[in-house]
Amino acid sequence: MANQPVTTRIVLASRPVGKPVAANFRLERETLRDLDEGEVLLQILYLSLDPYMRGRMDDAKSYAAPVEIGGVMEGGTVARVVKSRNTEFTPGDIVLSHSGWQSHAISNGAGLRKLDPNAAPISTALGILGMPGFTAYAGLRNIGRPKAGETLVVAAASGAVGSAVGQIGKIFGARVVGIAGGPDKCRYIRDELGFDAAIDHRADDFQARLASACPNGIDIYFENVGGHVWNAVFPLLNDFARVPVCGLIAHYNEDPSTSRGSDQLPAVMRAILRKSLTIRGFIQREFADQRPDFYREAGKWIAEGRLKYKEDIVNGLENAPEAFLGLLEGRNFGKLIVRVAQS
Repeated sequence: MANQPVTTRIVLASRPVGKPVAANFRLERETLRDLDEGEVLLQILYLSLDPYMRGRMDDAKSYAAPVEIGGVMEGGTVARVVKSRNTEFTPGDIVLSHSGWQSHAISNGAGLRKLDPNAAPISTALGILGMPGFTAYAGLRNIGRPKAGETLVVAAASGAVGSAVGQIGKIFGARVVGIAGGPDKCRYIRDELGFDAAIDHRADDFQARLASACPNGIDIYFENVGGHVWNAVFPLLNDFARVPVCGLIAHYNEDPSTSRGSDQLPAVMRAILRKSLTIRGFIQREFADQRPDFYREAGKWIAEGRLKYKEDIVNGLENAPEAFLGLLEGRNFGKLIVRVAQS
């Protein structure tokens, strides 16, 4: 075993109570076994950090199983094949995988997708050409269904999903209002991404600014946040408005067994009935058959300069926990990615 690779990995040390802390993670090292027939050894190059990972830290019923205590934190990765006993892959291949927070992994090849480094930077497979970009595309195409001239509002608008939502909405002909945290992010989505308006949700008069930016109400609201942003958007929803719900980051640290403040469900249900609203939660994999369309169209839009992206890259796997905690507080600017090894 002397020549076997050693993987560095970050595991879930304990389940968070409320807001996660550094002590919920633990860095470990483990010597990997020999490959069996049909397997490949992967060296992780890039790791994606995404808000959904917070839910995997809890032992609660959800659309996916939680990470076990002592288990490797899960996540999408871009990796290099360094050794192969699988006829479909050769050393040097670059693949999209789901290897989690570790430096090396063994895979049987299932779920791996080869990437062409000449077609686009390989890190984009975790962002604009990956799960976040497809989430934006699928949510808009299937639930938001923007029409020319309609008003689309998107929360967390400078993030990986939100920035794609706004730009794709513009391509579809909508008037786009982005909600972001802080003047730098607002300037970015307005001046660089071409949003029609940008509203800082930290402003004291946030609700009034949003109403002013949406004089004809809101036809589509792409929900990533919840909390006070939803409270400001809700009264502005037009009849027949559509609300794709792909995230509720403002609530991820709450105990679902407790409730805070007044019960808003009756008001929401009345509005759904009175305004004929469509509010639909979704997980992007529901629309997996549309991925070829997404790759084709998004690639074309990027080449044309109509779909831009920003990456926030952190160096070193050991820095993943701190970067993830910052993500939950909105400290990242763009798609958050950890560079685990040089590509």
